[in-house]
Amino acid sequence: MAQLQNLLQAIPSSQLLGPTNPELSALTMDSRQAGPGVAFFAIKGTVRDGHDFIPQTLEQGVSVVFSEKEPKNAPEGVTFVIVPNVAEAMGHVAAAFYGHPSQKMKLVGVTGTNGKTTCVTLLHKLFRELGYNAGLLSTVQNQINETVIPATHTTPDAITLQALLAQMVKAGCTHAFMEVSSHALVQHRVTGVEFAGAVFTNISHDHLDYHKTFDEYIKAKKLFFDNLSTKAFALVNSDDKRGMVMLQNTKADKKTYALRKEADFKARLLDNSIQGLQLELEGQEVWFKLIGTFNAYNLLAVYGAAVLLGEDAQEVLTSLSSLTSAAGRFDYVVSPGQITGIVDYAHTPDALENVLQTIQQIRKPEQKVITIVGCGGNRDATKRPIMADIAARLSDRVILTSDNPRDEDPQEILNQMQAGVKHTDLRKALSVVDRKEAIKTAVMLADADDIILVAGKGHETYQEVKGQRSPFDDKQILQETFALLQK
Repeated sequence: MAQLQNLLQAIPSSQLLGPTNPELSALTMDSRQAGPGVAFFAIKGTVRDGHDFIPQTLEQGVSVVFSEKEPKNAPEGVTFVIVPNVAEAMGHVAAAFYGHPSQKMKLVGVTGTNGKTTCVTLLHKLFRELGYNAGLLSTVQNQINETVIPATHTTPDAITLQALLAQMVKAGCTHAFMEVSSHALVQHRVTGVEFAGAVFTNISHDHLDYHKTFDEYIKAKKLFFDNLSTKAFALVNSDDKRGMVMLQNTKADKKTYALRKEADFKARLLDNSIQGLQLELEGQEVWFKLIGTFNAYNLLAVYGAAVLLGEDAQEVLTSLSSLTSAAGRFDYVVSPGQITGIVDYAHTPDALENVLQTIQQIRKPEQKVITIVGCGGNRDATKRPIMADIAARLSDRVILTSDNPRDEDPQEILNQMQAGVKHTDLRKALSVVDRKEAIKTAVMLADADDIILVAGKGHETYQEVKGQRSPFDDKQILQETFALLQK
């Protein structure tokens, strides 16, 4: 329970209409959960406006309504809090309602187009290995120590986020690691959260369906660093040309990591094979179980963040060298006929190119690379031809197929992808709408020692078509197909 006046202290400006200090038992942005003792936040979404649901919440007996508009006919006993931005107010109020949990532990956020999930997962595993109670908020799953809580968004809404952080504090977590998406920053999902540190991995073509322009996407990521306190650290990849941009206006302690440029945390790549990575870091050679140059950057970011959190460098390296990546990130299986199948979440042009370039670096000259790739429906359509071009250019064969078509026609998505395949590469490109059939086709085309990349869905265990989610696990289907079609 909390009194409204106590919760409003964190909001810069507000106007109260109705009882001045009701007691609240819950907060919600879902009109279906509104009722007596509940504060309802009328959030303006991309599809629906919460203000349209205020009459419904009033009928349900809601106690407090946060709105950007003054009510015409407010019933007695209901408090309206008029604010310039309801989403921003919700972040501050949720933090206060749950007792500002982020201030009671060291919370590190990771943002960037690629690498977020791997970095936060490795950080969580590392700090558990070092003996800490630690929380995780990621695209794959949320965790409180070893207890798994399913994730629905990369970054939860502000109320859910603060509730999760409060659970972590209650469970004795001293550290937590979370992905911070560009959507979350613009939509104020992390408003009211105090970060001990922020990490920037990289930035490339993604989410232009939401942000509209690449500049707006960069500005969204930069908000994270602009809002850090002087007590936090800001660690960025200085090999990415946008890395230093993130540091321009931050008040945090500025730090960099890199493989190519001089940086506060510098490593040199010595070996990159299907067995793992060997890096020279802090003057010593260290072997890691992860594969690929992109994972060398992820490991370096994790190492830097851990040291900046006060951990012993040698202990960090020792523990990191034994860790594996997140599910669906360069996750590989080998068939009885010695075909290597790699499942990866690569769903942006940059991520796909990184994975395929890694495969090119580690493959033997005689090994063919067969890539299965699709693009999601109701998402940024401009990347579709680009991804098909990358897949065709860096593979011996490419099979264009469905990802999560959602409400779009899957064949039309494939047509848009195929338009990006250059005339000289058309001979090695196939279109197979059914993803399961596409995987089966790739296995039939492969010879012993060939490499099959199944890109785009990674850890996901479903396929979404016309609002329905059906079970679909790339790795499981790949393994089943290997077993049926033994080479």
